[in-house]
Amino acid sequence: MKRLSAAILSGLIATTATAQDGPAPILIQNVRIFDGVSETLIEGQDVLVENGMISKIGAGIAGPDGAEVIDAGGRVMTPGFIYMHEHIMMQASGPELLIADDRYLAILASRTARQYLDRGITTIRDAGGNSFGLQDAIDAGVVPGPRIYPAGAMISQSSGHADHLFPSQPTTFMADGRPDRLVRSGDFLVVDGVPEILKGVREQLRRGATQIKIAVGGGTGSIADPLEVMEFRPEEIRAATEAAADFQTYVMAHVYNSDGIRRAIDNGVRSIEHANLIDRETMQYMKDNDVWLSPQVTVYTFIPPGYTDGQADKHRQAFAGLDNMFSIAREIGFDNIVLGSDVISSPKDIEGLLGEFEKRAKWFSNLEVLRQATSNGGELLALSGVLNPYPGELGVIAEGAHADLLLFDGNPLEDLNVIVSFEDNMDLIMKAGEIHKNTIN
Repeated sequence: MKRLSAAILSGLIATTATAQDGPAPILIQNVRIFDGVSETLIEGQDVLVENGMISKIGAGIAGPDGAEVIDAGGRVMTPGFIYMHEHIMMQASGPELLIADDRYLAILASRTARQYLDRGITTIRDAGGNSFGLQDAIDAGVVPGPRIYPAGAMISQSSGHADHLFPSQPTTFMADGRPDRLVRSGDFLVVDGVPEILKGVREQLRRGATQIKIAVGGGTGSIADPLEVMEFRPEEIRAATEAAADFQTYVMAHVYNSDGIRRAIDNGVRSIEHANLIDRETMQYMKDNDVWLSPQVTVYTFIPPGYTDGQADKHRQAFAGLDNMFSIAREIGFDNIVLGSDVISSPKDIEGLLGEFEKRAKWFSNLEVLRQATSNGGELLALSGVLNPYPGELGVIAEGAHADLLLFDGNPLEDLNVIVSFEDNMDLIMKAGEIHKNTIN
């Protein structure tokens, strides 16, 4: 479902641009395909792209008149990557996020959007941030960037993960209702009680959220909530998931600890974000209830700039839990896992987004990591139902799927460094049938 503002913006641009029905057909010949699912490459294939979609896959395809032909020379084709826990509006320093002009921050975000696409990340799920305007600009072709599935403001309780008032500051109630900058900007939302959470969820849906993000446990970046605490009462979580379900979409929940994960699942949450402190029984509970796990590795390998000593200690605690979490997942055969970064307020670390692939190889095979970054992400995104702004299959190479395609000089099923060293090996980036990078022809 395309947002009204995006449709209007696209229409305005179309009236001033050279008239054309859509991107020209492109025939990519002689590729070896990782389709997002299969264990081995599909050899000797051609892929025809028309109107932004994959129209035909096979050997010896004859392209239509006027089609651009690219000889891939046996390169490996993969789906565009899907990163499922991003904060694209928050790639400025901590002080900048709190004091800089909103338009300056928007310009920084447009730079970040291009950095994602330059790395073959063609779709992201934004896990908290006012990214609606950037989504519109990307969809209208104003700036290059990935598709965005926005959650809108991350929603938490007072003293929760979205509440960044320091203990010495008055509460928003005492301060005549004046919230902090990130709340005023629409990146975070602090609510208490069922009526407030219902209004908050519905407000994000009105703005165009494709799924809802709530915090049901402590976080490393917030001030007053240890990782072990639970946030939101069961009836508050249930109110959020039911309001989202009324719009045929789902809720993703930030939480590290097992008690919070169980409370979230028992009250309708479908995607658990982080889960670093989970125990075996709770991981099995996630598997039994067909719940998704959206973890990250790279973000815990450094202390984000501007963290206090207390925040840094929590960050190290989260890092220490990673091995146990992923080891349990492997042992019980839990594979509802997606890939993402969760990088916030660290522009230089955006440059290393693709390092997540190699870091996960400690626990998973190359095939499993590639599935996490492609078809698994596409499957979870589809839970947005009628709110999906990009209906059709993502994260796979199949007839009728979106034409988000990458070509590599090397085989990532054998060596994930082929992806990490993207500047040398990623020879073609296509999103929605349009070429963003091509060093082949």
